Amino acid sequence: MKIGRYEILDEIGQGAMGTVYRARDPLIERTVAIKTVSIAQLQQEGADAESRFLREAQSAGRLSHPNIVTIYDVGETDGLAYIAMEYLSGATLRELMNRRPMPLDLAIETVTQMAEALAFAHEHGVIHRDIKPSNVVVTGKRGHIKLTDFGIAHLVNSEHTQTGQMLGSPRYMSPEQAMGREIDGRSDIFSLGALLYEMITGQYAFDGDSLPTILYRVINEAPAPSTSLRHQLPAGLASLLTRMLNKNPHDRPDARELVDALHALAPAAPHLPVAPPSNRIPRLLPVIAFGMPLIVFLLIGVGIIVIEHFLGPSQQVAPAPAGSTTQLVQDNASRPAADASTEIGNSATSAEAARPEPKPVIESDAYLAGLDKKQVELRILRTELLLQYTEQHPDVVQVDRQLEQLRIERRNYLRQKKKK
Repeated sequence: MKIGRYEILDEIGQGAMGTVYRARDPLIERTVAIKTVSIAQLQQEGADAESRFLREAQSAGRLSHPNIVTIYDVGETDGLAYIAMEYLSGATLRELMNRRPMPLDLAIETVTQMAEALAFAHEHGVIHRDIKPSNVVVTGKRGHIKLTDFGIAHLVNSEHTQTGQMLGSPRYMSPEQAMGREIDGRSDIFSLGALLYEMITGQYAFDGDSLPTILYRVINEAPAPSTSLRHQLPAGLASLLTRMLNKNPHDRPDARELVDALHALAPAAPHLPVAPPSNRIPRLLPVIAFGMPLIVFLLIGVGIIVIEHFLGPSQQVAPAPAGSTTQLVQDNASRPAADASTEIGNSATSAEAARPEPKPVIESDAYLAGLDKKQVELRILRTELLLQYTEQHPDVVQVDRQLEQLRIERRNYLRQKKKK
């Protein structure tokens, strides 16, 4: 099964607006997540549903941040609208919260990363509008946070502002959103406060046995004090949480102020147990001091042997500031694309253009040839776009992001080849 050029590997699950698949991008051998929805279904849900789905890509595609999922592509094919995005291997925050109570320091760290993502989004005119645990993915062993699903986000001052429509998840809605009023970034802060309240108390901030009951409490009632549900909660955190859940948007902190407040609270939060410091560490310092030069010389020797093994005695490689065989291959492969757009301000410097061209180590590799061909095509496209637009135009930004992904993919591929 294919969606556009993407080869479907398996189904991940059902999203709020359709099916989500794990897929493969054959162009650069990358695993992606594909969110799809039937165009006919979109048309049944309302005249603006299709534009709202595509606006997810427009909103998130403008944002390049470590804590926000990356959007790669958007399109329509065979009666489906789809968005190709970064594939995240990990659990949702909802799944983690269902397993066990969350330690206080971990809760603060998680919310801090989310606040940093929201601060970046708000500064670029994007409101999420649907902050909830299932829209947060925790990846890696260190609990790196990725904020996903800008499906009902909208651009500030956009012609498509949906004032008067109630969107979002009821338990995490802000009062102004529940009443269908115009919202701004402070609505996201309220939703984040409801999520933080649940993380540290184990209970919903606003709950009920029916939708009207939940919405009434969101609009009119304050949740039980967090200190009554979790004893010895730092006073500063309890006070900040009260401000985040204030019914009046003007009395809530903005996202950047929230980030600063959370960073200030982090040292006061109880941390997970750590091993006591060992007295043997100072004794290792003399060993490190005398052993480090030997290790450096050993690494240099191994590097020379590896270079001679791969390049052969007849190869002459000019020294470069970066000093790596992989970098020389990458510079040489990307040079044709740079030459194609030099006359209109390509980013390659004159020093790089004058560098002697080393012979590529893996010049005959078909996969690398495909990557290099795509780089040339993208750089030519970028050149054509710059004749009409500026560096800040979304199309140019998207091409730059694709070029960066190609560079990363090429570097990783070369590293794997060297390990083999």
